Amino acid sequence: MATITLIPGDGIGPEITEAVVKILDAAGADLQYDEQQAGLTALREEGDLIPESLLDSIKTHKVALKGPLTTPVGEGFRSINVTLRQKFDLYQNVRPCRTIDGIKTRFDQVDFVLFRENTEGLYSGFEIFDERNQIADGIARVSRKGSERIIRAAFEYARKHGRKTVTLVHKANIIKQASGLFLTVGRELALEYPDIEFQDRIVDNMCMQMVMYPDRYDVIVATNLFGDILSDLGAGLVGGLGVVPGANIGDGIAIFEAVHGSAPDIAGQGIANPTALLQSAIMMLRHLNQMETADKVETALFKTLADQSKTTGDLGGNNSTQQFADNVIANL
Repeated sequence: MATITLIPGDGIGPEITEAVVKILDAAGADLQYDEQQAGLTALREEGDLIPESLLDSIKTHKVALKGPLTTPVGEGFRSINVTLRQKFDLYQNVRPCRTIDGIKTRFDQVDFVLFRENTEGLYSGFEIFDERNQIADGIARVSRKGSERIIRAAFEYARKHGRKTVTLVHKANIIKQASGLFLTVGRELALEYPDIEFQDRIVDNMCMQMVMYPDRYDVIVATNLFGDILSDLGAGLVGGLGVVPGANIGDGIAIFEAVHGSAPDIAGQGIANPTALLQSAIMMLRHLNQMETADKVETALFKTLADQSKTTGDLGGNNSTQQFADNVIANL
């Protein structure tokens, strides 16, 4: 029996978390839940965005499943997601993007996994503001250690899962030191994996390539900002943020999360789609080596999504969040 930290989150978070837990329990997942709050809910209930009880729970259980959290744009507190990633050194942001039957997209052969460096780059928090001249500087910190471990994680994933190619994304033609170091490390590590084809792409070209030929890509690895942009682009190729999973993984702790927003405009209406969080929970089950249960839930989810009459409104159906959960359970 594995105990995980369960973080329902803000907005639609509690609704989709309830649906996902219901499905996991019905599937016989060998899990216990230590429910903790974060974000606006925690601020309201406990006076702290990231309570010590939450941090202690994650340290103890090593695995968390997290609903969406709210971060103000351009003001207010720093992203809680970024803070948790840096607090626990969760340097791998892993985002699979795969075409799903029943979800209408422009492509039908997309199947790649994007590895985004999660603790450095322009999200390191090294910012300077010159009040007198009204100039803001952001420092994109890239280290050899940080580059090495995320690129190696991508190669190891490719080898373990029978993937044939790793594509490194950079802007070394312009950002010659920071992006150049990332590319240099990638080329060095590629020599250790002769069984995996290695290629690199400049980020702007990669954006074009992904929307024209997404089926050509297998495992993609990028620094923080580029990976953030490309992972959302990848989600758009397969149906949007509402259907793709996400994981933040370190050497000892992993947090699996819905990558979409908290959607406060529809919170409490019971119409939110729990697919992204459920997909993340499937990733979590595999991380916990509960392979049979993960496969069972995934098969039931995909069978449900293939029938539009069984889906939520955003996918063309008219089912509520809990009805959708019941439909997945019926397909277990």
